[in-house]
Amino acid sequence: QVALKKMPLCKRSRKELVVSEIQIMKENRHPNIVNYIDSYLFDEDLWLVMEYVDGGTLTSVLLRVFIEERMIAAISRE
Repeated sequence: QVALKKMPLCKRSRKELVVSEIQIMKENRHPNIVNYIDSYLFDEDLWLVMEYVDGGTLTSVLLRVFIEERMIAAISRE
């Protein structure tokens, strides 16, 4: 299983930032971070293939769950 992220490039004014982000994701792998697998350009959309993590996006989790600052610090440290 993988996760796909569709990024419309026509809405991005600085496309070089997207390229830099992909390069960083390609070069860095860690068991505690969702890892990049591949990317594809189709028409004006960039499709990122990432590891699948059950539970939704980090944003959706943070909107549903209250996390104390000390817990956020511990997660960030790891």
